[in-house]
Amino acid sequence: MPKITFMGAGSTIFSKNVLGDCMLTPSLRDSEIALYDIDSTRLEESRRMLEAINRNLGGHATIRAYCGAENRKEALRGAKYAVNAIQVGGYDPCTITDFEVPKKYGLRQTIADTLGIGGIFRALRTIPVMLDFARDMEEVCPDVWFLNYTNPMASLTGAMLTLSNVKTVGLCHSVQGCASGLLRALNMDDGNIQWKIAGINHQAWLLEITRDGQDLYPEIKRRAALKNLGKLEMDSPEKTIALYTEKYGELPERWVERIHSHYNQYKETGKHSDMVRYELMKHFGYYITESSEHNAEYTPYFIKDKYPELIDRFNIPLDEYPRRCVHQIEEWAHMRDSLVNNPELSHVRTQEYASYILDAMETDNPVKIGGNVLNHGSITNLPRNACVEVPCVVDRSGVVPTIVGDLPEQLAALNRTNINVHLMTIEAARTLKKEHIYQAAMLDPHTSSELSLDDIVSLCDDLIAAHGDWLPAYR
Repeated sequence: MPKITFMGAGSTIFSKNVLGDCMLTPSLRDSEIALYDIDSTRLEESRRMLEAINRNLGGHATIRAYCGAENRKEALRGAKYAVNAIQVGGYDPCTITDFEVPKKYGLRQTIADTLGIGGIFRALRTIPVMLDFARDMEEVCPDVWFLNYTNPMASLTGAMLTLSNVKTVGLCHSVQGCASGLLRALNMDDGNIQWKIAGINHQAWLLEITRDGQDLYPEIKRRAALKNLGKLEMDSPEKTIALYTEKYGELPERWVERIHSHYNQYKETGKHSDMVRYELMKHFGYYITESSEHNAEYTPYFIKDKYPELIDRFNIPLDEYPRRCVHQIEEWAHMRDSLVNNPELSHVRTQEYASYILDAMETDNPVKIGGNVLNHGSITNLPRNACVEVPCVVDRSGVVPTIVGDLPEQLAALNRTNINVHLMTIEAARTLKKEHIYQAAMLDPHTSSELSLDDIVSLCDDLIAAHGDWLPAYR
């Protein structure tokens, strides 16, 4: 009976998906599940929800909740697996700070959780907390496997792998749905396809996509070019919803609303939500795993004060993440009763990697995943100390990265611009030196394309002051 500890269990919907999946997996259903959070209200809501699911699935698991830093070691003690989904500082005050302070310098962002000035500071306030977790795990569960879902993925996972002795793999949602999502968005059949993805988190590349040995990229690029011109005939939203329902089951209402919204926008304006990725594919030759709103701020090409028309041309949603946070807070207020106070609540297994990884480790039946690991030779033209996202095989021996070899040089070059920021951010967290924060920001593609060196230093100082005790003391 393995013990699974969920760090940040107040993330109720995500804990439902990961732990509900585990309850539906024969090798994991008898697990001891430890829920940990510092927010007692959200923790209790998750506990009640998961108790109902467990009861309705046969009551095999044992669920315990642990609140506060003083109970963290007990939550982790003896754990075989730990899943991390924390967000240090939350929407208010930290996410607001990450957006509003840079705006004073004319630096605008879309998501700000992975790269850019927002991603740097999210990492700087999260790495110390995760290293506290690591010290506890090294003491009370030294053989644990730590599954990190928290962003910024590469910086946090890289910090765990280089500054602690905890076995860690980083997991993202953007890999497993990338190829199918691309094809469906272009009205192409996504059945019976083979694909290969490698690179870094949120900027991994769809290196191959074939059906029965036929390369699908030429047709993908043809249709993507038409769609960016507003000239691709699109399926009706009803047909899209039917296809998604067949694949995933009944869709949440927000998915249905989003499909209709995207269809109406494209019909009325010729614009859509993935114009940045199609443009990058046009120039660099390959499609990227993570969304256009993310990738708009990972490169210096799209969000530019000198060329404000690019925002409209490529349909870039500035301040998207704060809007999303507000929407999620409002949505949770409506969803709470249906999840927390529903005695009939059950669960259908999702595509999240976590339960499949744990099952492979328990049963020795291997599974392939896209994992974030240190680059010990997997991608031969990226730095060895970088955290890369590559195909991995998981079985009882753990997570074993595969060898990808060289990426096409233009792809490796673009990855390196992001890796520079990851490595300098980790160095700043390790040394607690302000100069390394400045250097991380100076190396960031978007920040450096907009601000002078002096303004970058001033912006970083303002953010350090604004975050206050959410950051350790830097010298």
